[in-house]
Amino acid sequence: MKVKVHVTLKAGVLDPQGTAIGHALGSLGFAGVNGVRQGKYIELDLAETDPEKARSAAKSMCEKLLANTVIENYAIDLA
Repeated sequence: MKVKVHVTLKAGVLDPQGTAIGHALGSLGFAGVNGVRQGKYIELDLAETDPEKARSAAKSMCEKLLANTVIENYAIDLA
């Protein structure tokens, strides 16, 4: 089963990479970009066929490795 994980910084956490991307977009002529937040996208191919077990495994992976839950949020999508 395919699992898609989106990891983003929590609101209020400074995002220097997002700021740098925003400045670069402005210097390339892209006007009207008022804010940029960057994150991570991780795609997993699990041998699990039960959606609840796959979601549980992905949640455990996020909590232990894929996301720093102190400063990051994550969202799990099953495909």
